[in-house]
Amino acid sequence: MKRRKFITLLGSAAAAWPIYVHAQPMEPMRRIGVLMNSTANSPDAQSHLAAFREALKQRGWIEGRNVRIDTRWAGGANDGSRRLASELIDLAPELIVAAGGPVAVAIQAASKSMPIVLAQAVDPVGAGFVDSLSRPGGNITGFMQFEYGLSAKWLELLREIAPKVGRVGVLRDPTNTAGIGQWAVMQAAGSSLAIELSPISVREVAQIERGIEAFGGSLEHGLIVPVSARAVIHKKTIIARAARHQLPAVYPYRDFVTDGGLLSYGPNLIDQYRNAAGYVDRILKGEKPANLPVQAPTKYELAINLRTARALGITVAPTLLARADDVIE
Repeated sequence: MKRRKFITLLGSAAAAWPIYVHAQPMEPMRRIGVLMNSTANSPDAQSHLAAFREALKQRGWIEGRNVRIDTRWAGGANDGSRRLASELIDLAPELIVAAGGPVAVAIQAASKSMPIVLAQAVDPVGAGFVDSLSRPGGNITGFMQFEYGLSAKWLELLREIAPKVGRVGVLRDPTNTAGIGQWAVMQAAGSSLAIELSPISVREVAQIERGIEAFGGSLEHGLIVPVSARAVIHKKTIIARAARHQLPAVYPYRDFVTDGGLLSYGPNLIDQYRNAAGYVDRILKGEKPANLPVQAPTKYELAINLRTARALGITVAPTLLARADDVIE
């Protein structure tokens, strides 16, 4: 009899379990947007987004359970950025992560109040995004790649790895406002180093190919590739053409060097996106962008590809190698 009663009670409890489970409160689904200034088929951009998602997960934000991430890919096009920014805002996210200054401008144009976390920006004070780094004062905060002054370092490194260089082509997007500041700083640095600068449009593949070809055939010529979405999109073309025309080139990110570029100096973008996830976490928990200081990298990485150097007939000075964070043999 006792056994029969136990089985009956157990069956009754099991029947009640689904009701109990369904009665449990569900976690609220939070919604954020991400506007990438690249294309969805970019392995580098996908790795940045993966780092961002993983860092959110480590902070307890699980996609499909308590957070939804809507991502759009602008592909470096200003018109596309504005349309996609409006599309994201119509989805009513609590904030949007902006992968660069141009897409942040597009988000601002679509909404003056939408909280924005900059994953990577050039000189956010100079660009007018924030009042100051320590006190942003508005609806934007995040992480900067560098101030314009760092642009001079690329020229110095090019002269150091290729001392004979006296004329440099600078691949720049004239529609990119950050490119204007980088160009101005490099012009000033070029004068002090006795280096002549010539702009090369980076917007179209044909322009890149013609511009780089015009610099080929001289040991006194080199290339600088400043920060721009177009440079990232056309990365393989730029690296291949520089190699074909025997031009030493300096790039802003390490992944250019791992793909065959000669030398890079700039921030670790994976870290930038992980840090952006930390600010997203804090804003979702109630903090205001105005009170979160804009942070700069604590370190810039120098990477050198020795295989490319040998192919160019360049012997890298031991002092430069000793300073490198990454040397590809």
